[in-house]
Amino acid sequence: MKQLISAPVVFGIAAAYDGLLGLGFLFFPRPLFDLIEATPPGHWGYIQFPAALLIVFALMFIAVAIQPMQNRNLVPYGVLLKLSYCGVVGYYWALTDIPLIWKQFAVADAVFAVLFLWVWIRLALWR
Repeated sequence: MKQLISAPVVFGIAAAYDGLLGLGFLFFPRPLFDLIEATPPGHWGYIQFPAALLIVFALMFIAVAIQPMQNRNLVPYGVLLKLSYCGVVGYYWALTDIPLIWKQFAVADAVFAVLFLWVWIRLALWR
């Protein structure tokens, strides 16, 4: 099992990253938007619902970190989450200017998507 050390590390970091972002944007959206100097949406629910979903995914990432082999079937959903965000941000990044923070999150999510795929392939080969 020594070779699978990367799965707990990758998914533990992803859980902390998404969990903290989710908690921050769920409970403190206004101060965070002020901090990043981004225009908030017309209603905070447009931010808080995705923030709550990030917390749900963080819990899923914890499950993968704790039992990678048993929960490897969840990894593609994490990849899809990360690619979904990258796709939306990439689309608007190409068409118009968006605040830097959303670009930075997209780059981080692209890295996570690649790492998730790498772990998923390693888990499939380990069986």
